[in-house]
Amino acid sequence: MRRHGAGREGKLWRLPGARRVRQFARAMTEHMTEEDWRHVQALLPTDALPLFRAMHPADQCHVLHVERMAEEMAAREHLPREERALLARCALLHDVGRVRGDLDVMGKVFAVLVMHGLPAVGRRMMCRDAHVPWQKLGHALYVYRHHPSIGAAKLRAAGLVEEAAIIAQHHEPPSLLDPPVLRILKAADEQN
Repeated sequence: MRRHGAGREGKLWRLPGARRVRQFARAMTEHMTEEDWRHVQALLPTDALPLFRAMHPADQCHVLHVERMAEEMAAREHLPREERALLARCALLHDVGRVRGDLDVMGKVFAVLVMHGLPAVGRRMMCRDAHVPWQKLGHALYVYRHHPSIGAAKLRAAGLVEEAAIIAQHHEPPSLLDPPVLRILKAADEQN
């Protein structure tokens, strides 16, 4: 990924809330390189590539960060090769429920602020479909809240049943019963 601007060094990035600021800065400045695209194409089955491409570019960069961190975590835990391959696919596809136009960068900023600051208001504003312009914000809230199940349905339709089962749960609270792939995916996503 090509980055523009300052790096993560310095005290600013260790302040409370800095993770969200860093996410926003990444979303506004990063983009996929040719090397990144080759990496994604090597890891994903052909049927999954259209789902990956449909994501907003900021989400594509985000999931690539998650995949790389998850790979490091899996290596430290000596996860078997088959589980590491599943983890890589899940990391790259975990946000396919959010597509370009449904929840772009500013829509996600809005959704995070409302759902964390005024959750009752956010729940009342949610709407599954946006038929008129003023419903767009409600639709962004709906997608933000339900993108794991939306993405899982898309993956099942593409024949990626195992990935769908993991991705449907990736925003659930951590559990001692989580399989290693889900546990690592949750941890890597939380840090990115």
